[in-house]
Amino acid sequence: MVLKLSTTFLRTLREDPVDAEVASHKLLVRAGYIRRAAPGIYTWLPLGLKVLARVEAIVREEMNAIGGQEVHFPALLPRDPYEQTGRWTEYGEGLFRLKDRKDADYLLAPTHEEMFTLLVKDLYNSYKDLPVYLYQIQNKYRDEARPRAGLLRGREFIMKDSYSFNIDDEGLDEAYMAHRGAYLKIFERLGLEVIPVFAQAGAMGGSKSEEFLHPTAIGEDTFVRSAGGYAANVEAVTTVVPASIDYANAPAFEVVDTPDTPTIETLVAAANELRPRESGAWEAKDTLKNVVLAVTDPEGNRQLVVIGVPGDRQVDLKRVEATVGAPLGIIGEVQVEAASGEDLAKHPELIAGYIGPGNGLDQAVLGTEGTSGITYLVDPRVVSGTSWITGANEKGKHVFGLVAERDFGFDGTIESVNVLEGDPAPDGSGPLRTERGIEMGHIFQLGRKYAEALDLRVLDQNGKLKVVTMGSYGIGVTRAVAALAEAYHDENGLAWPKQVAPADVHMVVTGKGPELLEAAEKLASELESAGLEVILDDRPKVSAGVKFSDAELIGIPTIVVVGRGLAEGVVEVKDRATGERRDVKVEDVVAELSA
Repeated sequence: MVLKLSTTFLRTLREDPVDAEVASHKLLVRAGYIRRAAPGIYTWLPLGLKVLARVEAIVREEMNAIGGQEVHFPALLPRDPYEQTGRWTEYGEGLFRLKDRKDADYLLAPTHEEMFTLLVKDLYNSYKDLPVYLYQIQNKYRDEARPRAGLLRGREFIMKDSYSFNIDDEGLDEAYMAHRGAYLKIFERLGLEVIPVFAQAGAMGGSKSEEFLHPTAIGEDTFVRSAGGYAANVEAVTTVVPASIDYANAPAFEVVDTPDTPTIETLVAAANELRPRESGAWEAKDTLKNVVLAVTDPEGNRQLVVIGVPGDRQVDLKRVEATVGAPLGIIGEVQVEAASGEDLAKHPELIAGYIGPGNGLDQAVLGTEGTSGITYLVDPRVVSGTSWITGANEKGKHVFGLVAERDFGFDGTIESVNVLEGDPAPDGSGPLRTERGIEMGHIFQLGRKYAEALDLRVLDQNGKLKVVTMGSYGIGVTRAVAALAEAYHDENGLAWPKQVAPADVHMVVTGKGPELLEAAEKLASELESAGLEVILDDRPKVSAGVKFSDAELIGIPTIVVVGRGLAEGVVEVKDRATGERRDVKVEDVVAELSA
């Protein structure tokens, strides 16, 4: 049935919405695909649902091709399963929690690991039932502190999440690779470039993990890759650790008066003036900067941690959030921010701008064994024997030649700083370059975390109970719509690829004669009969200019103009993406467009 714009529930906008920052958000709203209902929450309109359905269809086909079976869970879930796995607390403020009239706790599911695990536990009890791959396409909810960029970071979104259940780790490896292959096919069919990169598992837990990132300047994720093929999210990059240095003959440290040097820049300048060295000028990388951070765990407990990093590096809070939980013994997602003045006031021994691991008199200040009692972590580059200029914990003074392990210790190492262009790849494949990307999918080898927590066991070949091993695999379906809009648009509007467009042909009627509309309706019906979906702009009191603008904005792959050329038996056919125009005889249109 031909979709006529005169009766379609659609209003296009000439101006960008005031809250829109990125192209996909602006154009999806202006072209009538979505409407804002609340911050980070959107209503899907008829054209938007058509695009969404086509994306979902591709996802379903590839999941079914690897043996996936579709189920559908409720979005509103009870607290108990999430309490058993610890995620009721671990998710922190990102979880939507609510109570029913009987004061029972519920949540709006951010993911469904617990429910999938319990479903398999309920129905399966033997290794003969495995392996099994289950998936769903379902709404998810996360209380984003700063929802932004339209569908790219919302509070409600649609995700395909699938789970594999195997009797052993070898089966998990097979499931993981099957899903990885399916994901690459899905993104290829969607027309989205993606790069699989090593990633942190985060609150999901598990071991091996990869993200599928779509390279784009507006992406919130920073990743790195080398010419030799290494690729990783910056949170997962591991430092190439330098060799330890023999410090047996290293000179003793020296406390130096360095007034008015609270920054790395002023410290380096003072060092070159007060203690010039023959081997070359002092640089920021010769200094040890000690950054005080406040870490809040999922239960709201706040503690300070100090991280010692080379002065030429900046601490990346996202990397710290991904890595600091383990050395602090925290399970679940943490929030990290710079320590406040109130935090520092509780530790007067920490002199801003002059903080160091010791006071230059062999007395530790930082570290759980130090006078402050604050956990002290260092960058992996701070290896045994390295010598540093760092704070003396006294205003206007620094220590020169403080040697790691000889003069100060630490509680552990942490990957916490920004990755710089030219840093070596961990696998030796060459220097790294940084790029931005949108996370389109994420796959995890969960292992036995959820199965153990929820007691998912089956009888093995020997009749003994064995914990099942699991994998988890997610794709952002609504995010894929936004990423496609980002990748396929120009200054005039959207330009959908054929495989996801809400229709194949956008037919525009220009002119006032009834014969034009009759011809257009006849041609549209013939195209529909040939298997093409048609949007017909039959609006009688809308100017040709507005119709053309709307056709460009809506972004159907092929635009057919039925106008004055009809008198000569031709219509204009335009390729929306390339702008190529050509006249085609009316009797040839169906054959040409359906070829």
